[in-house]
Amino acid sequence: MRFCDETTIWVKAGDGGNGGLSYRREKYIPKGGPDGGNGGQGGNIIFAADENINTLSEYVGHHHHKAKRGDPGMDKNKFGADGEDLILTVPVGTLIYDDDTGELIADLTEMNQQVLAARGGRGGKGNAGFKTSIRKTPDFAELGEPGQERNIRLELKLIADVALVGYPSVGKSTLISRISNSRPKIADYPFTTLVPNLGVVKVDDVDFVVADIPGLIEGAHAGKGLGDEFLKHIERTKLIVHLIDITHEKLKEEYQQINKELELFSAELAKKPQILVFNKIDASIPELNDQVKKEFKKWQPLFISSVSGEGLSTLLYAIKEALVALRKKESQGKETEKVVPKVFRPHLDDKENIRQFEVTKLKEGEFQITGKRIEQLSIMTDMSKKGAIYRMYDILEKIGAMRELKKQGIELGNKIQIGVNTFEYLD
Repeated sequence: MRFCDETTIWVKAGDGGNGGLSYRREKYIPKGGPDGGNGGQGGNIIFAADENINTLSEYVGHHHHKAKRGDPGMDKNKFGADGEDLILTVPVGTLIYDDDTGELIADLTEMNQQVLAARGGRGGKGNAGFKTSIRKTPDFAELGEPGQERNIRLELKLIADVALVGYPSVGKSTLISRISNSRPKIADYPFTTLVPNLGVVKVDDVDFVVADIPGLIEGAHAGKGLGDEFLKHIERTKLIVHLIDITHEKLKEEYQQINKELELFSAELAKKPQILVFNKIDASIPELNDQVKKEFKKWQPLFISSVSGEGLSTLLYAIKEALVALRKKESQGKETEKVVPKVFRPHLDDKENIRQFEVTKLKEGEFQITGKRIEQLSIMTDMSKKGAIYRMYDILEKIGAMRELKKQGIELGNKIQIGVNTFEYLD
């Protein structure tokens, strides 16, 4: 399975089931009245984070996802069953965006965290729900509300505590293979690592995840080489281990260039704490190592050999101490910070005020009424039933919409557009 960290999909929540249109017909009860039950709620589209998945490859080539619709209402006041929710699993660390508006819907950073991304349509009322003292045998029922549909962009940013960064072939893959359970492809040519590798490391009683980020070069922030394709995966890490091949000639230039690329990509990335590490000391000489130690003294570098294992224990304990301090600081910040979770409600709430509407004159003889609740009622109106249309007129009269239309000069036979439906004005 190839690595994929960004893709766009289309999701459609289930439509609500239509309300039932039926009448009670039993022996010796000739006029039993309406008994059509309500339709079921359409299934929701839900995204759930799963730490057992580490790529979005499942959604490449599979771009359309639909939840089931609710069942229609039946006779004898039987309600239709709700449509089953469609749960789409994504890796921990996935950001979910509305691709049309750019809005961040959710950032799933914890195992089993879920977000409702598209709400199923509500079921239509059966004709039993419209019986009144005046309307004793309603000949209509509501249609089910369409489920919400939207274009979703998924972007994965790996969740790791430590990021290994540096030029190509400085030994990042070898290092992660020595200190963790990761077994990346290793070779002596640039860009051996084409995807980030994750490894779990345990030092005493402290566990942490290390990410081997593919090699960076000058211009990476602008897409050169493997470019900014993987720089985003460093953004979530707490600590950066900056690896340099000590056998290279321009060490300071390499060090400064990598930090420059981090800063150009993200100012926050450049502020993350770093541990500077010189690798491949087994291929160097003591005099050169001492010279580098003096030149980089203020950064307190560590010296290791990923091949022989020299210095690895010192590095691991340095990482452990840094992470323990960072986690402690982070936990203290969370205790004082009051987190107000964002509740995402993409579809119309039942409590939406029906009196919140606006009347607009489009052109001579045509008017438009807009408002979330009134448009919802319109789309659930069965235009093939006279009783349903008369009910809509009655609602417009009671909420004051007819009065507003008259103020704007509506005349007999003019058109009134509400959502997807168009009504004719009747005095």
